[in-house]
Amino acid sequence: MRRASGTYDFGRAARAEWTKLRTAGDTGRLLLLAVALTVAVGCGTAKAVKCPDTGCGQDAVRLALTGVTVGQAVVAVLAVLAVSGEYGSGMIRTTLTAMPGRITVLTAKATVLTAVVLVSGTAAILASLLAGRLILPGNGFTGAHGYAPLSLADGPTLRAAAGSVLYLVLIALLGLGVATAVRAAAPAIGIVLGLLYVFPVVTGVVDDPDWQRHLQQISPMTAGLAVQATVRLGELPIGPWAGLGVLAAWAATALLAGGLLLHGRDA
Repeated sequence: MRRASGTYDFGRAARAEWTKLRTAGDTGRLLLLAVALTVAVGCGTAKAVKCPDTGCGQDAVRLALTGVTVGQAVVAVLAVLAVSGEYGSGMIRTTLTAMPGRITVLTAKATVLTAVVLVSGTAAILASLLAGRLILPGNGFTGAHGYAPLSLADGPTLRAAAGSVLYLVLIALLGLGVATAVRAAAPAIGIVLGLLYVFPVVTGVVDDPDWQRHLQQISPMTAGLAVQATVRLGELPIGPWAGLGVLAAWAATALLAGGLLLHGRDA
């Protein structure tokens, strides 16, 4: 049976986007850099933090996954370049001529980017947890101090790991949406990194505790990374999955804005 034209168009667009992303010179290097930084920063944090006695108050899982706060920047840059590179080279005109359905093109880009970040993010998170499992016991994170070895068999650890992978995917989609709206690489990267890193700085200089909490609840990074927490959840400004939902809302808004602008303006 012949496939519907919409399905055919999307499949063709997805294959084209995969080819462009795979053959882009920086893609492989950026993905490797994202994985390496995520694991390296996680290892460095695990080596630096000590737990000398019972009840030291540290979240071992979150320590092992600290590298996500750095690796996300590379993921964001990769997502931005996936769009801005085409505008910079003029290839976007060829893309939209071959595939006039602009929303189909954006959906294909988002799908391919999601798949790539999902794979590399999973590798980075699993490697970070393995490193934490090997390093943390030597710093006092032992059963005697109330810490079991890091394991995906533990529900909160599994949630933190899966949530961290989804977090990286959502960061990529946020970057994709912003880049589609802005088109130029430098301002798009500045906007995304500003949302991620400047937002918490602004929150930190606010004196009012209530306003601090509210800002933390809407900050893409602070709210999104709540999904990594495995202890003292009641003290968080927002719950783990709700926090990831906040980041998803930011990504969806960026994609919607990018899609509307892509659909309504000239290439």
